[in-house]
Amino acid sequence: MHPNPIYRDAPTAQSLAFASERGFGTLTANGEVLPLTAHVPFLLNIETGTAALHLMRSNPLARACAAPLPARLSVMGPDSYISPDWYEMEHQVPTWNYVAVQLDGQLEPLPDDALHGVLDALSDHFEQRLLPKEPWTASKMPADRLARLMRMIQPFRFTVEKVESTWKLAQNKPVAAREAAARQVKAYGIGQEAALLAAMMLGAQEDAGSAG
Repeated sequence: MHPNPIYRDAPTAQSLAFASERGFGTLTANGEVLPLTAHVPFLLNIETGTAALHLMRSNPLARACAAPLPARLSVMGPDSYISPDWYEMEHQVPTWNYVAVQLDGQLEPLPDDALHGVLDALSDHFEQRLLPKEPWTASKMPADRLARLMRMIQPFRFTVEKVESTWKLAQNKPVAAREAAARQVKAYGIGQEAALLAAMMLGAQEDAGSAG
């Protein structure tokens, strides 16, 4: 997370809502040599502070998690390079604006009989966003084919214990400079979801701070 506190004052509820909306992140835990990593869709229940997910049984992270394991779920939002010229101010330097939410907690395996419920909840959550498309359900799969695929994956629960986030949206710049940069991000942004980042920059709280 960015060390500058002006980028880290978003309410916990805002960060959790953002992570829930994204529904995809990088799950990591300590390994013997390097961090164990998996990129996973998840379903976050904000009220309980728990996320349902699944991993391939062959994933080293799944193999390492035979019991509750400290882990981190990192969720990236939109991002873009920011040219100094875009601020229409003198003596600026290049930077990168972005949104990121970091959830620390415990990853634990669930019983195999919980897998069907986890898969159904995940698919239903995302299929509902595609309405009026008829939602896909597991019932559309041949039972034997579904059973073979399910044997390859394992259900897990991630319990959130700590929430940190960075919302680096040029809060440290004058409003006019931030708005000028947002317009250029929307037109020329180098990164992911530049238009969304530009909208977030335009909606950022005004801040007269001078940190870079």
